[in-house]
This record gives sequence, structure tokens and C-alpha cells, in this order.
Amino acid sequence: MRKPIIAGNWKMNKTASEAAVLVDELIPAVKDASCEVVICTPYTDLVTAVAKTKGTNIHVGAENVHFEKSGAFTGEISADMLVDLGVEYVIVGHSERRQYFAETDQTVNKRALAALNAGLKVIICVGESLQQREEGVTEELVRMQTKIALRDVTAEQMANVVIAYEPVWAIGTGKTATAEQAQEIHAYIRTILREKFGAAADETPILYGGSCKPSNAPELFAKEDVDGGLIGGAALKAADFLAIGKGFPQK
Repeated sequence: MRKPIIAGNWKMNKTASEAAVLVDELIPAVKDASCEVVICTPYTDLVTAVAKTKGTNIHVGAENVHFEKSGAFTGEISADMLVDLGVEYVIVGHSERRQYFAETDQTVNKRALAALNAGLKVIICVGESLQQREEGVTEELVRMQTKIALRDVTAEQMANVVIAYEPVWAIGTGKTATAEQAQEIHAYIRTILREKFGAAADETPILYGGSCKPSNAPELFAKEDVDGGLIGGAALKAADFLAIGKGFPQK
């Protein structure tokens, strides 16, 4: 049985003082959650988040990581730095990193390997744009992104890998991905994982990252290969985050 996960991606929101308030709201709200609860915060909030969540069921993640251990990389943060803070998770390859900051499939792979080798759990994001979906290349693109991201990752390391499918075309565009469309691609991703890692693929959580909300979470999470959500805006409100976490059926 794969443990379901809700992972909040705060993006560039919340000062450290604002983060303290939100975490204080989240702790009692999700204390009885049946899923794993992760909050991925800006770097400036990580110390606060780790300290506040100590002894709770909330796990803390970062939103990105550099692939070198140290060196002349002004403004970057290494995996060892995150581990030293007490961070457990990190997101790599988010669509916004790819769109705005020249992230490539190759750098996603390097970041994922650096994080895994340092003992972090990684949430690897894959997904297609509206143009790519309309051109019918979704499967080819997702296959390429997934395989390159996991190059040199071992079957043992897959125990610390989570995949997040982001249909970029359904985020902030007014278009909606149906639960059936999500399941189709999630199942396809699991097929790719099975080809490379065998039975380990059945233990890998695959999260949905396309505008998951309290209203659509139950339908999405009812699908066999949808193991939770990578949550954006709704993760910034304790009540909404909790409501999404309650959307899991017994599978």
C-alpha cells in the first residue's frame, strides 16, 4: 500500500513570521490526517518551519536545491545545507523552475541525484504545456522527462522518490484536467517506472499537481494511481489544506 501524501508548495509566499502563524494553524488541523503531510516552504521559512513542526506529523521540504555540494554558486543552496537544517523533502523540476529559470531535464536529474545522495526525499515534477498537449506529445514528453530525471537513480533510492504530475495547461488557464485524464497519465508514469525499476514502481507515490482543490480532491484521489496532491494556493490556507487531505478514500 502506497501511503497517500499531500505536499504543500508555498512558492514565493509567506515571510518567516507569517509562516509561523500558518504552521501554528496547520499543526492542530492535520494532526489526525491519514496521509503524510508535507509543507515545502521558501528557504527563509525553513528554520521556522522545522522548529515549529518538531514532534508533529508535518514534514518540511524545500522548493529547490542546487546540484553541487559547495562552491562559487552565489544565491544557491546545497542538499547538505538542507539536511543540516532538518529538512526532509525537496521539490525538483517544478514547471515554474522550468519556465522561468531555464531548468532542463538534465539539471533536474542532477538536482535529484544530489538530493537523494544527501538523504533527502525528492518530489520530481513532470508535465506538459497546453501546446504540447494539443500537439499530442504528452506521453512522449512525460516519458522523456521521467526517464532523464531518474537517470542513475537506483531501485533502492526509489524509496525516497515521489513523482508529481503537473498538467501545466490546467494550472491557472481556466482549463480543467478531469480525474480520468489525471489517472491516464499517472498510470502511464507508473508503467515507465515499472520498465526501469520493476516492483519498486508500485511503491512510488505519484501526486497530482494541477490545481488540486477541496472540491476536486475526492474524485482525483479515488483513482488507482493518484496517490495525493502537490498543492499550490490551497496550501496557504489551513482549512483548505485540511479539506484536501480529507479527500482520500480507502483504496
